[in-house]
Amino acid sequence: MRRGEQEPRAEPGQRFRSLADRFERELEERVDVERERELERNEQSSVEATSGPHIKRTIFWLSITGISLYLVAPSLLDVLSSWKNLEDIDWWWFPAMAVLQTASLACLWVVQRAALREAELPNVIESQLAGNALAKIAPGGGALGGALQYRMLVEAGLPKAPTAAGITASNLLIFVVVLALPVLVLPSLLGGAVNRDLLEATIIGAIAFGVLAAVGVVLLAYDGPLAYVGRAVQAIRNRIRRSSEPLRTVPGRLVRERDRLLATLGPNWRVAMLATVGRWAFDYATLLAALAAVGSTPRPALVLLAFCAAQVLAQVPITPGGLGFVEAGLTATLALAGVSAGNAVLATFAYRLFNYWLQLPAGLVGYVLHRRRFATNSNSAT
Repeated sequence: MRRGEQEPRAEPGQRFRSLADRFERELEERVDVERERELERNEQSSVEATSGPHIKRTIFWLSITGISLYLVAPSLLDVLSSWKNLEDIDWWWFPAMAVLQTASLACLWVVQRAALREAELPNVIESQLAGNALAKIAPGGGALGGALQYRMLVEAGLPKAPTAAGITASNLLIFVVVLALPVLVLPSLLGGAVNRDLLEATIIGAIAFGVLAAVGVVLLAYDGPLAYVGRAVQAIRNRIRRSSEPLRTVPGRLVRERDRLLATLGPNWRVAMLATVGRWAFDYATLLAALAAVGSTPRPALVLLAFCAAQVLAQVPITPGGLGFVEAGLTATLALAGVSAGNAVLATFAYRLFNYWLQLPAGLVGYVLHRRRFATNSNSAT
């Protein structure tokens, strides 16, 4: 551009393509296993976090988090204020939801135990609880939670490189299943499920998660179906983004990343896949229990849609653990499913009580147990 000339303004279509390009790059970075394996290097360079650029970046993200929480504060406060109505719920629903959420966490521990082959189960449980709690309270907490879990596992004696690879593989498997969940909602929505019965919602969820487990096993076991999915995604993307350079390597890349995942999981990959689906199935059952506890019988297909929306919103890195976004999205979609406004707010609070809030003290307990155990070991060694 010549000096003195003004930079031409981007047309709306160009701005949209620019945003789409950035979004696509973000997705590629999220699923790139090799980039995620920089956990170890990031942990070693944490001392440099006190430099100027890092402080500015932290202040920026804290500001974004504060603004976001301000915007979703009305919905969040509505949900939190419903604690006074918990006495309207029969007491036995609370241990039921606690058991379901514990089963969900246990499935996650099975996934991580399969990926971290040399780790003892107590180390996996303590580090996962602590890392999960940190991820729920820190802005952009997913990376911080992963780094804390990595550090605790290394302190427990696990080798650094396999530990980073194992954490990456388990997180990637969990994230992929989250992205696949909304796809399973479409057949039930198109089927026009209108019977207001939580039993039907349970059956629909069981079928959906069963199909997800079967599809996941097939995609991990065979190259052909996975390459077919890659070609379909590639063709759709190229058709939508005609003005961008067409993608040609998606099928091969999916197969390569799948092979890396299988190399990390080893012979336990089937167990890891089933446990990953179980992790979300028990979480979904917790939401169904919360709805049953408040006496709601919403549209079954839309209950599954509400659950999928909540899990996708929980991945939003702007607020810790999707705080505020999950509450706003879940209450709105439950209202669409036929739940009254009051019951939607109360059911959301009951679900998030076990899905979010009670996991914070559990993480503190996990961290304290880890510190006490290894402090005792180090003292006895001396």
